Amino acid sequence: MRLIRGGPRRFNEFAGTNLDRLAGISDGIFAVGMTLLVLGLTVPALSARSEGDLWHELLRLGPNVLVYTMSFMTLGIFWVGQGTQLNLLARSNRNYSWLQLAFLFSVTLVPFSTALLARFPTFRVALVEYWLNIVLLGMTLLVGLQYGLRKGLFKVADTPEAAPLMRGRILIAQSLYAIATATCLVFPTWVSIALIFLVQLNYVIAPRIPILHRF
Repeated sequence: MRLIRGGPRRFNEFAGTNLDRLAGISDGIFAVGMTLLVLGLTVPALSARSEGDLWHELLRLGPNVLVYTMSFMTLGIFWVGQGTQLNLLARSNRNYSWLQLAFLFSVTLVPFSTALLARFPTFRVALVEYWLNIVLLGMTLLVGLQYGLRKGLFKVADTPEAAPLMRGRILIAQSLYAIATATCLVFPTWVSIALIFLVQLNYVIAPRIPILHRF
């Protein structure tokens, strides 16, 4: 007769183990977050009805379009990063699922951070709040990675090569964002916004330039 060790299992041993549901809610929240970004781009209200007036009002939307594009790239980069991490999972558990939910919580904050920066692009407080949102995105993703490695949740064959690359990518990116944001202490906030935009563009395009390609 085979003996059962350890007695009955607890609920928490079964909770949060479905990888498909974890991927599903992640894709859903990213999709909603990316869609909400565009709500910050409102159709201009014109007092006059001429082509010149419309062009003038559209040009005034330039800062909003820049911040919107930057945030869309931000969410796209982190969607790819989280998807890479989830794709390496062999299994999940309750704690890892909650860590991913914490990451998704930071995703839901991006539309607010975007709207704040687009409304007050010259204010350092708005810029720092936007940067802190990026920090929260990166750190929650990193904590999830570290926890998964410690608990052996990832596929063993892929972990030795992929884990250092994912960890390094997060840390290097966060360092670049911090440097870009810190420039607002010396230069106008538009310089910081432009630098953050260029950092995002680097990760989107992934140019095969010797120095940039390492990032």
